[in-house]
Amino acid sequence: MKPQARIQALIELLDKVQNSRIPMDGTCGDYFRPRRYIGAKDRAFIAETIYEIVRHSARIGWWLEREAIEDTPRNRVIAFMALAQKTESKRFRDLFDGSSYAPEELTDEEREIIERLKGQDILHNDMPAAIRAECPALYEDKLKAYFGDNFETEMSAMLKPATLDLRVNTYLAPRDKVMAFLEADGVKTTKTPYSHHGLRCDSKAYLSRTKAFGKGWIEIQDEGSQLIAAQCNAQPGMQVLDFCAGAGGKTLALAAAMQKKGRIVAMDNDERRLSRGRERYRKAGLADIIEVRGLEDEKNRKWLRRQKESFDIVLLDVPCTGTGTWRRNPDMRWRTYGPNLEELTTIQGEILDRAAPCVKPGGKLVYATCSLLPDENEMQVEAFLARNGDFEIMPIENAELGQPFMRLTPHRHATDGFFAAILTRKAA
Repeated sequence: MKPQARIQALIELLDKVQNSRIPMDGTCGDYFRPRRYIGAKDRAFIAETIYEIVRHSARIGWWLEREAIEDTPRNRVIAFMALAQKTESKRFRDLFDGSSYAPEELTDEEREIIERLKGQDILHNDMPAAIRAECPALYEDKLKAYFGDNFETEMSAMLKPATLDLRVNTYLAPRDKVMAFLEADGVKTTKTPYSHHGLRCDSKAYLSRTKAFGKGWIEIQDEGSQLIAAQCNAQPGMQVLDFCAGAGGKTLALAAAMQKKGRIVAMDNDERRLSRGRERYRKAGLADIIEVRGLEDEKNRKWLRRQKESFDIVLLDVPCTGTGTWRRNPDMRWRTYGPNLEELTTIQGEILDRAAPCVKPGGKLVYATCSLLPDENEMQVEAFLARNGDFEIMPIENAELGQPFMRLTPHRHATDGFFAAILTRKAA
């Protein structure tokens, strides 16, 4: 693609993202899928730039409002190029030249806009802290109350793209061996600071081409997500229920920790997502101890009701707002694609009450979210304990991760935002 066509693609894709009813990654996939003529380098440029534009949504919007500029996808791209990329006036004229597959030529008004924004920075002293930190008004008060004086520092750390983290399948290979194999295939990694099974890629990598990926030795998984599974401390021979298993990322981590000895039941109310885990379990060499049960099936719901005090560990990685994943999903700051916060907290409470009876006396209930909001985290745990006097808090072992609960943020731990609470059922 010529540079002009790339800019036109950005404008078209931003328009689709702003009007889509599905998350941004899906919208981008739908845009690229029928356009096979777009090469890999062009796709990478367009995708990376559109994510950067969305990461600057509030700041671009502030500038457009300040300068009385109409808020359109084209003007947002122009403002981003002028303020964040410092694009020169001549370069604008070259890119917006009206040629085939290029954006239409700049209007006199657009040329004036470019001149007004020229030399300005995307950050301005008059911007409120929430605008500078790209914090949506919907959650501003809650996050300011939680983070206090560290609000802007914590939120600004969520503006950077997330790292590429891997979890090593230690059932098949030790971490040092996997590092060596990856490096032989041109992928340099370092060990993650908190997860004993994690590797962090030094740069972008085509992992599907590596021997380690082909052998089932690695899975892409944020270090914070690995640490949720680690809080379970699953041991060989245990009975484990992963109640909100999804596509099975944490199920795999638990099975590897158990060294393929014991039993894990993976459940979810989304049968399609749950089914995607089956091939992953087989590839990882761990399928033999993983039992898949979809909650859409009435037989499995009846089975669940018969599992009173049957499991050593019950993991609840519950549906949540996903506020901790804004590094990866910047569109979720501004769009709600599913239930709202009030609906989610109700769902979370129902899941806790539904799954808690399955925990053995002395067993653990691990409650987790990828949310920053106390409503979904500490407050949810407090409400559960008020309803269930036979459970108590078990403080996590590593105080660097929080006390008594695990509380991870990009600023403090270089992970996504995660929460985990370990609750134990009192012995009979």
